[in-house]
Amino acid sequence: MSADAQSRPQDQVAGRPGRIDAVPVRHPGRWVAIAVIAVLVAMLVHLLVTNKAFDWSFVFQAMNQQPVIAGFLKGTLLVTALSMVVGVGGGVLLAVMRLSDNPILSGVSWVFTWFFRSIPRYILLFSMGTLGILFPQGLSFGVPFDWKLMEWFGLSGDLRFLNLDANQVFTGLVAGVIGLGLSEAAYMAEIARAGMLSVDKGQAEAAQALGMSSGKVMRRVVLPQAMRVIVPPTGNETIAMLKDTSLLVAVPVIGELFYQLQSIGTTYYKTFPIAVAATLYYLAATSVLMIGQYFLERHFGRGFGTKAPRGPRAARPAGAGGA
Repeated sequence: MSADAQSRPQDQVAGRPGRIDAVPVRHPGRWVAIAVIAVLVAMLVHLLVTNKAFDWSFVFQAMNQQPVIAGFLKGTLLVTALSMVVGVGGGVLLAVMRLSDNPILSGVSWVFTWFFRSIPRYILLFSMGTLGILFPQGLSFGVPFDWKLMEWFGLSGDLRFLNLDANQVFTGLVAGVIGLGLSEAAYMAEIARAGMLSVDKGQAEAAQALGMSSGKVMRRVVLPQAMRVIVPPTGNETIAMLKDTSLLVAVPVIGELFYQLQSIGTTYYKTFPIAVAATLYYLAATSVLMIGQYFLERHFGRGFGTKAPRGPRAARPAGAGGA
């Protein structure tokens, strides 16, 4: 028994393959790509430093002007935030209407989405700025019918409980927020609808079986799980909305960033440096939004994905129990 036990390890060691001398695979294409990219980067840096058309001193002077900074804070960031609030709130409402069993609500949601997705935002903002011509007597809320109808019912007085100046409503930041918000609501409706449809119907049925109302099921069960699908495209839409605030020149919004930069460029006949200044502003703002989007996606994406859990518990084999 001892002879057999001593011979087995020797046989196994003798039967093992010898040392493998692995030769690393060469990738000449990588070095070629690195060389090409390095040359292109060097050319770009040389262009940025030596070309006098950039006029960096004027670019930074224009960026530091008080009207430009105020336009960036109020006309760009504020309009972006307010438009996204209108767009996200309206989009979720439209998505719920679209998924409703009521054909009227579903049809209204579809028509709204079809209409505002079909119109370019520049044309929508331009049209929004001219809507005051439709209401020369003011924008009234109440009974806007012929006063003969009131005489038939023996009524007297003014049944309009609110009357607004249309030229004040459909101009400036208000018109920009309304136009961009309604356009964004049409896109957010499809994003929210896709997120709601991604949640298994059994989740809602189980919640309803526990006695939860439809509204509570939507708030407590469906929407929290749908956020994993809704957040990434919503972040992209927010970044796109930030850039689309430059279209507010169609209203026009005097306090907007690009409007202020254009005014400076027209005054000093500096067109290209103004475009560079606007580019730097939008690059900085979108970079911050991308970082926020990353953390939001990581927060709502917890528990999903293909990454293995970390720690000693991840290495424990199945069925090992407490061993």
